Amino acid sequence: MAIRLYKSYTAGTRNRTVSTFDEITKQKPEKSLLKKKHSAKGRNNRGIITCRHRGGGHKKRYRIIDFKRNKRNIKGTVASIEYDPYRNARIALIHYEDGEKRYIIHPRSLKVGENIISGDDIPIEVGNALPLEKIPLGTAVHNIELKEHKGGQIVRAAGAYAQIVAKEGNLVTLKLPSSEVRTITKKCYATIGQVGNVECSNIKIGKAGRKRWLGKRPSVRGVVMNPIDHPHGGGEGRSPIGKPRPVTPWGKPALGQKTRKKKKYSNQYILRRRK
Repeated sequence: MAIRLYKSYTAGTRNRTVSTFDEITKQKPEKSLLKKKHSAKGRNNRGIITCRHRGGGHKKRYRIIDFKRNKRNIKGTVASIEYDPYRNARIALIHYEDGEKRYIIHPRSLKVGENIISGDDIPIEVGNALPLEKIPLGTAVHNIELKEHKGGQIVRAAGAYAQIVAKEGNLVTLKLPSSEVRTITKKCYATIGQVGNVECSNIKIGKAGRKRWLGKRPSVRGVVMNPIDHPHGGGEGRSPIGKPRPVTPWGKPALGQKTRKKKKYSNQYILRRRK
């Protein structure tokens, strides 16, 4: 993937960059793997906004992704690499030998025409899915299951990968992209390689309208509001927030406050917290 720069014809193009979409080989998605997805726009079942700054955006259809990789020992061929509006990674359309088609997250360097497979005793090659116990130490993996047969839940974003650090007993130790070190059951499946579209993090939005295309509405700072609207509001001119620490519009601590539950069930599996 490469990034395309714009000349400064307008204020919106001065700092704007977009992907060249070089790796994409097919424009229209596979119809059998599409479904509708209702956009809630941040509202609950009563129509009340419960998550601010959401709404609008381009119309999208959801691509059904095979996170479980449960088609064991059946070879599949990469038919195309496509764009997915619901994620920053690309997706690959796989044609299996038995005639079934599925989408998977596109691993870096996997090309059209190459073969992939999932199972217990298969080669350690990019795109193949194996149990963690069968993968050598130091290997980069993505789309990792946290519970057996549940499907990959972590390490799915563009450019992400985790590294297998150690194996002991029934558990395998992984270093995650956040630098967190945690253990996962050895029977859980993971896919070999790094997620593609690595340079996604270098893209600059460039203008406010492009954020609206993505379904994100404007965010207004609390300090410029009135006291009735936000705890940071009020005062004459450019005044500070006037509180011992930053808070949310509802008075809860914000900006750096840890929100993870102290008695969360998975604490026992985390060996080193993320920084």
